[in-house]
Amino acid sequence: MTKEVRSPKSEARILISDFELRILSFVLRHFRMSRSATMSSTLEEVYCRLFDAFGPQHWWPGESPFQVMVGAVLTQNTSWQNVERAIRNLREADLLEPHALYGVPAADLEELIRPAGYFRVKSLRLRSLLEFLVERYGGSLEAMFTAGLSELRRQLLEVHGIGPETADSILLYAGGLPSFVVDAYTHRIFARHGWIGFDADYHQIQDYVQGDLPQDAATYNEFHALLVRLGKDYCRKSNPKCAECPLRQTLPPGGPLEPI
Repeated sequence: MTKEVRSPKSEARILISDFELRILSFVLRHFRMSRSATMSSTLEEVYCRLFDAFGPQHWWPGESPFQVMVGAVLTQNTSWQNVERAIRNLREADLLEPHALYGVPAADLEELIRPAGYFRVKSLRLRSLLEFLVERYGGSLEAMFTAGLSELRRQLLEVHGIGPETADSILLYAGGLPSFVVDAYTHRIFARHGWIGFDADYHQIQDYVQGDLPQDAATYNEFHALLVRLGKDYCRKSNPKCAECPLRQTLPPGGPLEPI
């Protein structure tokens, strides 16, 4: 039996047997495995390995861009489960709207977001972000995101309590802009594999990722989520499960690196 295959670079059509198709598939799989074993573990290969192992992660968990923006502040130094409890409080109070939340008294806001932890600090940071959004952009996220990636990132970093990770989370997950989010999982995984130094800072890691992967928000979104999954399940801070890790073949010959 033969199958008709269209060449990807032309309109030519090729007749290929089932046997030849199986041989071609085997060769392509073998080439990919050989390439991944000998190449310098580019991030495209890492992305493919993780996606093959875990599948799509469906991030970010939020019902609207504004909820994602609020969550990006509340998730600092806590788990997402705690953030969900705080957001549920805001939703039940009908406050998941920029002007409504901006008008909440400080003491009331602290109580509403208490489940997220560090509620006094986070209340100040959230109010600073709301002030920025309402005063500069009239409470419109659509208007805010039209400022452009570089300019909006600069503006966000000027807001009290908004660091690079929170700013990039807002840009990527709420705005759909291609700004890769670096976190502790990313640093740990990359450093243990020798792709960066243990002393690499946030922007060095971000530049490395954005220089090696296509500048695409969906790719950055998925890659960050996959790295978080890997960091939680395998590349743990202590007792990592290297023997079972989807990236075990990309480790240095002597195993995972450790800081000197």
